[in-house]
Amino acid sequence: MQREPIALAVLISGGGTTLKNLLEQIAAGALNAEIRLVISSNESAGGLEYAAQAGIQSTTISHRAAGSPEAFSAAIFGACRQAHVKLVVMAGFLKHVLIPDDFQNRVLNIHPSLIPAFCGAGFYGLRVHSAVLEYGAKVSGCTVHFVDNEYDHGPILLQRSVNVLENDTPTALAQRIFEQECELYPAAINLCAAGRVTLEGRRVRIA
Repeated sequence: MQREPIALAVLISGGGTTLKNLLEQIAAGALNAEIRLVISSNESAGGLEYAAQAGIQSTTISHRAAGSPEAFSAAIFGACRQAHVKLVVMAGFLKHVLIPDDFQNRVLNIHPSLIPAFCGAGFYGLRVHSAVLEYGAKVSGCTVHFVDNEYDHGPILLQRSVNVLENDTPTALAQRIFEQECELYPAAINLCAAGRVTLEGRRVRIA
């Protein structure tokens, strides 16, 4: 029997394209999840409109207004507790957070490269793809990983590779990788929803 949909909080900072994809996947029956809360670090983030259209509760939590990384993180996870979410999903969320003990291994992120390559502080958006092309890499891709207290560092759940083409631009490579992200992220969330994921140190086991 299929399990109950897993309750999600989705964290955004910008246009919300990943949030839009998750909503579409849920509507299509391809993602066994319910988005209960959208949290934005930016009050003008375009993704907040997707939440409003879907009738999903949303809130903005400003890093600057919070005053410290600890207060910022406490506000975010306090809101997640109030919404009774089981999994927190970062979707283009550009701020660093500190993971409290009760959310260890319950926060996912997707990064547009094959971690540990082209990741860490400052590697986001087109910066990642520009670095891939400047380096001359032949393969890139995307990575879904659990979030710890370092940028792009937590245990890897799923990865998918994308060939770098001879005439690629950062924008063209980004688009092809995002197409893979749109499949990989829902697949990773479904694995968590089905209770098929366990962690042994940095090793993620999928039953």
